[in-house]
Amino acid sequence: MRKPLQGLWNVVRFNWPLYLVAGGAALTLVAGWLAGPAAWRPYAGLLLALALLPLLVSLLVTAYVYDFSGLYRFDWLFGKVPVPATLLTLSAGFDEISAPLARQYPAAHLLAADFYDAARHTEPSIQRARRAYPPYPGILAVDTRAALPLAAGSIDLAVAFLAAHEIRDATERAAFFREIARVLAPAGTLVVTEHLRDPANFLAYTVGFLHFHSRRAWLETFRAAGLRVEREVKITPFITSFFLRQDGSAA
Repeated sequence: MRKPLQGLWNVVRFNWPLYLVAGGAALTLVAGWLAGPAAWRPYAGLLLALALLPLLVSLLVTAYVYDFSGLYRFDWLFGKVPVPATLLTLSAGFDEISAPLARQYPAAHLLAADFYDAARHTEPSIQRARRAYPPYPGILAVDTRAALPLAAGSIDLAVAFLAAHEIRDATERAAFFREIARVLAPAGTLVVTEHLRDPANFLAYTVGFLHFHSRRAWLETFRAAGLRVEREVKITPFITSFFLRQDGSAA
């Protein structure tokens, strides 16, 4: 079970240097506003507002998305796909999906795969998350540039939850998704859940939205991998899930 405001707390502690710098800048501006010349105070106050408003908005949006929106109840997933006999979870150093899937589908054979590579996925936040949370029991390390150790057509449901954006190179991303398509059963489903590089996430995270991929980039990845979008769901204005199937027309 998730604790109250666990999502917000995780984001803050995994990205604490950013918030430390923002807090230090805000304190400097407050000091300038209080102790500086009277003529400077309106400008210091304006700068303080401009510094704090984006930070406050990002924190409020983060709390909404990760703690109050129902994202982690997984109602957008459970009951929306057939009950799988075999399922695959894909994470990038921080696995939040294997445990709820295992609880929801206790009879299914679950394989948890982690494609985190410390040499290429250099986000400090991932390293902090890995120190804070132990890996899912039996999780398998895989390489996005190599074949998955699974037979073709062996997976009924694959889920990549807030992870696949860490594959920054488009060619590498398409090749990895081609591998996922290979191991999907003919009637299997791949669910990819992500923030998008779109206006809503820009308003929420300003330049931080550049860490996400655009909807167009994702569609190009899916197309190159021989996958088609069966359904696209906006879980919140900031989170999108793509439900994908093998594209029977792909060669």
